[in-house]
Amino acid sequence: MSQTQRFLCEAIELAKANMEKGGRPFGAVVVRGGEVVATGVNEIIATNDPTAHAELTALRAASRKLGSPNLSGCAVYASGHPCPMCMAAMRLSGVSEVYYAYSNDDGAPYGLSTAAIYADLAKPIAEQSMKISHVPVRLEDEPDLYAEWKRRQTAVG
Repeated sequence: MSQTQRFLCEAIELAKANMEKGGRPFGAVVVRGGEVVATGVNEIIATNDPTAHAELTALRAASRKLGSPNLSGCAVYASGHPCPMCMAAMRLSGVSEVYYAYSNDDGAPYGLSTAAIYADLAKPIAEQSMKISHVPVRLEDEPDLYAEWKRRQTAVG
C-alpha cells in the first residue's frame, strides 16, 4: 500500500467513526514530511457550524499544532472531494497537495456532492445563484482600512 493510499484509508476510517457517532461521513488528515500533523472530521451536526467540514477542522488543528496559519509543505488527504470552501481554505493556508478517495460523482446519489456549487462558482458573478454586490463604502474622516493595515504592518516589521 502506498503512502497516499494509507493516509486516504486513515481519512476514510475517521469518516466511518464520525458517521457511527451520528456525524457526516467525512474525515481528513494533514500530513507534512510523511508525518500526520493533525486530523479532523465533519462536525457540522455536532456544532451547528456550517463551516465545520473535516478539511477545515483538520486545518485548524494543524495550524494550532504548528503555531502558524502557513501550512506550506503540507498535504491533505480527504475521504471525499473537498468542497469549494475547503479547497479555498487549503489554497489560502499554503497546502501544496490534496488527495481524496470519494469523488463528487460517488457522493451524488447520496446527496453528498458539491459539484453544483463548483458549477455555480464557475459562472460570472452576475449569473451565480447568490446575489453578490460590490458597494464601495468608506468611513468618513477615517484612514482607508487597507492602507491603515499596511501602515501598521510596516511599522511592526
